Amino acid sequence: MKKENQADEEERRQAAELADRIIAVLDEKKARSISLLHVEEQTILADYFVVCEGTSNTQIKALASELEFKLGEEGKPPLRIEGYNEGTWIVVDFGSVIVHIFNHDLRSFYNLEKLWNQGTEIFKTKSSEPLSEVSEEESGNDNN
Repeated sequence: MKKENQADEEERRQAAELADRIIAVLDEKKARSISLLHVEEQTILADYFVVCEGTSNTQIKALASELEFKLGEEGKPPLRIEGYNEGTWIVVDFGSVIVHIFNHDLRSFYNLEKLWNQGTEIFKTKSSEPLSEVSEEESGNDNN
């Protein structure tokens, strides 16, 4: 029984680390309005959902491609990617973490954060700024 609990804790830790890494990659590519939802208690689909926006279909595709490339290099390739050709809502499934990359209109329409409101919102950037820009403003470092 103790080994099962330790294994469960290790899986939770790995899922949280994967979610953190995904957020870092998305931020590097200037994803907007990044949210991290802990949905482990609401669904068997995943432990976390990462939800974000791109400013164009090209950026949305670039965000998905960057996740596939960077995490693949680290030995954590996605299990599947859906919606890439349309580029308006791309789902990147890493098993314990599912990433939803939307354009603004579809994100507002589907409002996954409200749909999964029983999940704990762990992280969300302010407004539609990339995380790196929000961090600079909060720290008082304005390079303009």
